[in-house]
Amino acid sequence: MKAAEADLLILPDCGNADDDHWQTRWERKLSTARRVVQDDWACPDMSAWVERIVEAVGEAERPVVFLAHGLGIAAMVHAAPNLDPAKLAAGFLVAPVDVEDGRIPETVDPALAPLSRDPLPFPSMLVASRSDPACSFETADDLGHAWGSFVIDAGDVGHLDSDSGHGPWPEGSLTFARFLSSIRRA
Repeated sequence: MKAAEADLLILPDCGNADDDHWQTRWERKLSTARRVVQDDWACPDMSAWVERIVEAVGEAERPVVFLAHGLGIAAMVHAAPNLDPAKLAAGFLVAPVDVEDGRIPETVDPALAPLSRDPLPFPSMLVASRSDPACSFETADDLGHAWGSFVIDAGDVGHLDSDSGHGPWPEGSLTFARFLSSIRRA
């Protein structure tokens, strides 16, 4: 699959992705990418975030590929049972947040926990860091395998955001391109 053949839905973390974040850069670069905009980036409400994801998938005209980061992954996991599997092609999941161990900000809806460990209804790749303050590698690895994701160990690279120096993130772009090329649609 090529990026131009999919609706690339960008699901940012709490606080949204700033101008230097890899998600924002990819959104500007990839013509079929669009951000799923939430009403409140600072105080994520699980049901509102899920509703927006369900709406965005419903509006998609091509197979959907998620580009999810942080709490965007959690919202996507909660939305998955409400999505039409026929519309879903893949998920590229980066730096999940451990919503079950108290690492989420107080402003985040506690309904984001627990996360389902049911397999996702689409192929996915999860990129995790060994030094992410939002989630231990062991937890990310466990979640990824439960979801049926191919897990990539990114090493000691923080939360894989602009604060950790991953604005352009060329390695991520190459990894995403290889992953997308492996997706076959019926």
